[in-house]
Amino acid sequence: MEWAITLFVFLFGIMIGSFLNVVIYRIPKGESIAFPASKCQSCGTPLKWYHNIPLLSWLALGGKCAFCRAKISAQYPVVELMTGVIFLALYFKLGLVWHFPFVAASFAALFALVVIDFEYMAVPDNVNFAALAFALVQPDFLNAALYAAVAAGGLYLIGLLSSLLAKRQAMGGADVIVAGTMGALLGFTGFFVAIFLSAIMAIVPALIWRERGVPFVPFLALSTLIVYLFDTQASDLLELIIYG
Repeated sequence: MEWAITLFVFLFGIMIGSFLNVVIYRIPKGESIAFPASKCQSCGTPLKWYHNIPLLSWLALGGKCAFCRAKISAQYPVVELMTGVIFLALYFKLGLVWHFPFVAASFAALFALVVIDFEYMAVPDNVNFAALAFALVQPDFLNAALYAAVAAGGLYLIGLLSSLLAKRQAMGGADVIVAGTMGALLGFTGFFVAIFLSAIMAIVPALIWRERGVPFVPFLALSTLIVYLFDTQASDLLELIIYG
């Protein structure tokens, strides 16, 4: 029974990953995620249902369009596979509790933001607010909402102060919304650890690509997943930082 549930969670995850590919491609272009049906980006031919089977279709087609044989980006199966892995990791962490789908949906939205931010250096508000809304569906909604408000408000004040000192905008509004999602998912302790971890992870890329700039949301999202999965270790790390 356990392996069947595990397989179901993974398959459900890769199906959500297939939907994320639509979100990642269409939302930045201002297109509907529902209509029209999926089509080849090269020749424009509408795809059959069996061309959209997560992972399998890309492998069966050899990564090429069934009609014009144009190359299909490997990003599609990678996003599907990674979403399945994220869902599995969350399942092993939480089990089949009632709020598992909402937590998984929040992290799926964050994952979509990661890919979009890397590709377009932009963070769509509708996907960002969706991640926050899903994150708030917790057994203790009031505390989740409080943590979200404090985390978002705290990061906003830090960004405002940094902007005044640097005399330029130091932090975007998207980062503040993501901070709210982080607060709802992680609580106070986890939020502080995740912010610290994201800053550490972003240092080297920021130095390497200083001229071009490096999106910060991917580091916030990755640190959130790490701290969520390893919350006990995160608490121990925070105590070590504070008390030595």
